[in-house]
Amino acid sequence: MKSIRCWIVDRWIKDRWIVALRIAALWTLALMCAIAVPVSAQDDAAARDQVIALEKAWNQAYKAGDTKALAAILDNSLILVEDDGSLQTKSEFLASVKSSSGNQEQVAPESLTVRVFGNTAIAIGVIAVKGTKGGKSVVRRERFIDTWINKNGSWICIATNATPITHGGS
Repeated sequence: MKSIRCWIVDRWIKDRWIVALRIAALWTLALMCAIAVPVSAQDDAAARDQVIALEKAWNQAYKAGDTKALAAILDNSLILVEDDGSLQTKSEFLASVKSSSGNQEQVAPESLTVRVFGNTAIAIGVIAVKGTKGGKSVVRRERFIDTWINKNGSWICIATNATPITHGGS
């Protein structure tokens, strides 16, 4: 039979090991979290950069009337909400770009922010469009919101809405 002193020493050693294992587990968890957060932030930053580049490519393709480039950026199930609240499909939008008699001199974002939520990204901004339509100079600003999804490793726009800004604010 063990003495009380041996029992206390054994218990003290076991308690120390349990505490040491708990500390090791907490440190491991802390290290995993410290590594995971920056990787996720890096992934979000990369996705943000890709969507911003696609938004700029969209603007340039629209300005040039390049329906082939637009077709690659826009999902086949795209829904576009028009100024009057009506809806346009991808094919209707591309047909309107192709048949447009307007000449776009500038199509550029004044502001653009992208928020990433896993495989979904939301782009919000203001776009300025300058050009001519029917021989008349046209200048307009629109606030837009575009919804992007990552499909098979590539970002593609599935929904878009642009609302004319009719007041002086941004």
